[in-house]
Amino acid sequence: QVQLMESGGGLVQPGDSLKLSCTASGSIFSIGAMGWYRQAPGKQRELVAAISRGGSTDYADSVKGRFTISRDNAKNMVCLQMNNLKPEDTAVYYCNAALGTYGTRWFNNYWGQGTQVTVSS
Repeated sequence: QVQLMESGGGLVQPGDSLKLSCTASGSIFSIGAMGWYRQAPGKQRELVAAISRGGSTDYADSVKGRFTISRDNAKNMVCLQMNNLKPEDTAVYYCNAALGTYGTRWFNNYWGQGTQVTVSS
């Protein structure tokens, strides 16, 4: 079964740091773009950061300079380092990736189950 598994969420105080990790597993022959999205209560899911297979990155304006996305292609992993966290960063964070699977012989979009990040004093 192909899946994305996230870890690293939690409750932190404003100004703290947190690192999210996401690993793809299953019958995968290649991984395209990977990214992190978030959804706060009552709001639409939004892109936080994305990274191409070659390492090109893109960030939401609200997190530029505070968050860093990275990936390890050998480990099928993408990470999000979040520094100087603010209460408005509170949301469920979802991993997203284009996974090429042996079953379909094509790339499809996959989502993780989500991990809660709460920033509160």
